[in-house]
Amino acid sequence: MWPILTIATIFAAVAIHLWWRHKFLRQQRQVQAEMEELQRRHQQTTVDAKAQQQVLFNSMLEGLLLLDRNRRIYLANRAFKNLFGLKTELRGKTVMEALRVHELAALVERVESDGQVFDYELKLPELSERWLQVNAAAISNSAGEREGTILVFHDLTRLKQLERTREEFVANVSHELRTPLSLIKGYVETLLDGARDNPEVAERFLQIIERNTSRLDLLIQDLLTISALESGRITLNLQPVPLRPLAEKILTDLKTRASAKDVKLVNALPELTATADANRLEQVLANLVDNAIKYGRANGTVIVGGQKTDADKIEIFVQDDGPGIPPESLDRVFERFYRVDKARSREQGGTGLGLSIVKHIVQSHGGKVWVKSEPGKGATFSFTLPQAR
Repeated sequence: MWPILTIATIFAAVAIHLWWRHKFLRQQRQVQAEMEELQRRHQQTTVDAKAQQQVLFNSMLEGLLLLDRNRRIYLANRAFKNLFGLKTELRGKTVMEALRVHELAALVERVESDGQVFDYELKLPELSERWLQVNAAAISNSAGEREGTILVFHDLTRLKQLERTREEFVANVSHELRTPLSLIKGYVETLLDGARDNPEVAERFLQIIERNTSRLDLLIQDLLTISALESGRITLNLQPVPLRPLAEKILTDLKTRASAKDVKLVNALPELTATADANRLEQVLANLVDNAIKYGRANGTVIVGGQKTDADKIEIFVQDDGPGIPPESLDRVFERFYRVDKARSREQGGTGLGLSIVKHIVQSHGGKVWVKSEPGKGATFSFTLPQAR
């Protein structure tokens, strides 16, 4: 009896052991599977967080650069790479290795000592001018130990260009106003000092004063016109405009000026009709023809012509056979107050705003304007307008 009970007990113990061992292994596998799932979820959460962080940083308009405690790049967003024209991977590189900008590397060192730097202006050493505003700060942990550096870059190039344009504009306007005002003041003082008692001298001086007041009035009118064009305050009265009769009217108006230099005016415009503001279009053609007469050669020819293009556009040109325009000036002739030959331009008169007004009027019609020229072979100013339907 006892042997049987003993054997039964042993079998029962073995069975219980195997059952508990099977249950333990199953629970262990279950716990391991749960831990692996938690680890996978944690890794996926980390990856998703990094991806979301990268998307967030890449959506920023400002350039963002994060450096670790060893001054190596941890993160650089898309805007930062675009500002510096970078295509390669930057992670793990130093600022000098990635950018080769000594001033920026020095700024990183300054941030580590000062803690933060705001409104620092950085000019990039490139062929084309590029200005950046940098705000930077050191990153520290709860123990006060430095963990890295964050730098935010804002592109100031456009603002710098606008500021320079404003300064040039003020300087040019001041100069253009000062010259006739000085002449008027000088001749008025001479008249007051006794020259008015000489009728012949007084008349000549008054004619000079009248000519310079007209020049001032023309300058002010041009300034008001270009200001209105640039701000979009001028509303165009668009209608079908026959081009040949309009050109004929302008050439007739300028015939006296052309005759003074023995310049021949030719209307070669075919019978085309454009959609335009007739008054503004007359202003464009008058400016171009007047310039062609002034800066073309004596005994020369000025031609107004045009043609229909393939894109429902009409191309109009004004051509002279004068000395032409130097290649370095072709891209600047439409700038306000720009003069190819300053001495000759002062002698010929004008405000220096005519071609800039031409450009803005043409662009407000949805067209474009350009110039082709070779030294000694004259110049051809062309512009496009929509064809009337």
